[in-house]
Amino acid sequence: MQPDVLVYAALVMISCALFVSLVRVVRGPTLPDRVVAVDLIGVSSVCLMLLAAAENKEPAFLDAAVVIALLGFLGTIAYARYAERRGRQ
Repeated sequence: MQPDVLVYAALVMISCALFVSLVRVVRGPTLPDRVVAVDLIGVSSVCLMLLAAAENKEPAFLDAAVVIALLGFLGTIAYARYAERRGRQ
């Protein structure tokens, strides 16, 4: 198999994961379900940017991917702190 075919197959699979997680954000019954889905959207978008950087040989996508990964991590930490304080009350 050629590497281009594998990259396009990975793009399709990650796009499907993005769609499924978007559905979970809209229909999620609880807040933690929605937070996990938003985190999955962040991780999937980072993967898409890395694949785009590999396909186009453009290093600028790597910088954007690092920024989005850091923002997703900070968002997860913020939700964890919120859930911890909410549980004490």
